[in-house]
Amino acid sequence: MLTWTYDAPLGVWKQHFLSRSIYEAAIEEVHFAVYAEPIKGFGRKRGESVTLPRIGTLAEPTSGKLVEGTRIPEYPFALSTVAIVVNEYGASVPYTSLLEDLSEFNIENQVQRLLKEQQRLVIDTAAAAAFKTAKVTYIPTSVAAGVFDTDGTPSTTATANWNVFHVEEIRDFLFDTLLAPPYEADDYLAIVRTLGLRGIKRDPAWEQWHLYTNPEAKATGEVGRIENVRFIQTNHNRALGKVGTGSVLGEGIVFGRDAIAFAEAVTPELRMQTNANNDYGRSRGVAWYGVMEWGIIWDTANAGEARIVRVTSQ
Repeated sequence: MLTWTYDAPLGVWKQHFLSRSIYEAAIEEVHFAVYAEPIKGFGRKRGESVTLPRIGTLAEPTSGKLVEGTRIPEYPFALSTVAIVVNEYGASVPYTSLLEDLSEFNIENQVQRLLKEQQRLVIDTAAAAAFKTAKVTYIPTSVAAGVFDTDGTPSTTATANWNVFHVEEIRDFLFDTLLAPPYEADDYLAIVRTLGLRGIKRDPAWEQWHLYTNPEAKATGEVGRIENVRFIQTNHNRALGKVGTGSVLGEGIVFGRDAIAFAEAVTPELRMQTNANNDYGRSRGVAWYGVMEWGIIWDTANAGEARIVRVTSQ
């Protein structure tokens, strides 16, 4: 027979048995790290930083025609570098052998899985931070107006959310002003907070666009592709926030090829606590640990170099 007891004279009933089901908190979706360019040849025993050489573009001559007897004109190119310094990343969860001995669940397995999920979020935030160092920013100020800044610091407060007009403006700036190469084929990529994509989906121009091209888009919640910009949704609030007047704008990143690089000295891994200070095995712990960093490749707003437009607010 099951016996119930008070936990205090006037307390609540309790029963010393855990449910067989474990209810876990959901985590945000992660997207940024996968679009970083891995640096080949860098790893353990390679120092604390890696230097990336960059070659600037050549100016187009007025005419490429040559005149007999005249030397071919020379156009020197600009060579520059950017360094990425790796850092230690990690976190741990302590627990005791008593908890492991008394629990019906495999505590070690549960802790490892939760740490892996946390690791994914931390890595995504770090990769997003590299994207957000872009010098070019765009701030929507109305349904048909926006401001570009090219010093990395937005100088205007956003007063409007995304819509098709803003997508067109950003795409044209990337393609026609910055001369940024698309990420894949003819498409740029955009990672946008859910609020930002909601602004696009509420735009009558978007609905009209998809009426004939993809009538299922509204039902599935997909923005799809607009003006050669392919959209990816995220709800990771440490990566992209809600900003502007009344948090009107969902932040986003629009980028082409060679946007950010990833340097990895020690691949993230799980480690068990095994030192002599664990009180004869009574203290346990699991940690994830890695040595790595993300960095922007072209930290300029120059045409032919900049690859990223950050949609944000002052």
